[in-house]
Amino acid sequence: MGQFKFVVWLAYWYLQNESFEFEWDSANMNKSSTKHGVSCDEVESIFSLKMAVPIGRQISPEVDEERLCVVGPVITGKFISVVFTLRDGRVRPISSRIASKKERRLYEEVRKALESL
Repeated sequence: MGQFKFVVWLAYWYLQNESFEFEWDSANMNKSSTKHGVSCDEVESIFSLKMAVPIGRQISPEVDEERLCVVGPVITGKFISVVFTLRDGRVRPISSRIASKKERRLYEEVRKALESL
């Protein structure tokens, strides 16, 4: 699992966007569903529901393309983590899975901090 560093712009981007456009890689469309039980609809809903929190930008392991992460509830009631990149303004999901206990705790901490802004 990667390590992420919170970046303020990601929070603003996520909270202020009214709609999100997605770019799906054909291999990733089925990978998360098969491997982790998370569907494309669930991944897209983490953005549309506006209840997720931005975890930040991936700092480790280093990758060529900037990777970002959000954690939160989805339309089916699951609580997931989504790693994605932005390409030409579109969300390109890289991976998604059920959120860990650590990510759930971080979600609660960040939600409280954002509510106090």
